[in-house]
Amino acid sequence: MQIVVDLNRCQGYAQCVFLAPEVFELHGEEALMYEPTVPADQRERVRRAVAACPVQAILSGESAVADVR
Repeated sequence: MQIVVDLNRCQGYAQCVFLAPEVFELHGEEALMYEPTVPADQRERVRRAVAACPVQAILSGESAVADVR
C-alpha cells in the first residue's frame, strides 16, 4: 500500500498521527512526516487515518500512485 499526503492541503489536525503513529509523525506544530510505503501490519490503521482526515489530504492505493507520477 502506498500513500501520499498533500502537504499543501494538510492543516496539521494530526488525526493520522493519533491513528497510525508508526506511519505518520508530527514535527513541531504543523510539519507532518510520513512513510509513503505502508507496512502490511499498519494498513488498517492507515485506512482509518485516511478516512479520518478532515481535509482529505491523504491519498492511498491507486490514487496515491497516480499522483506520484
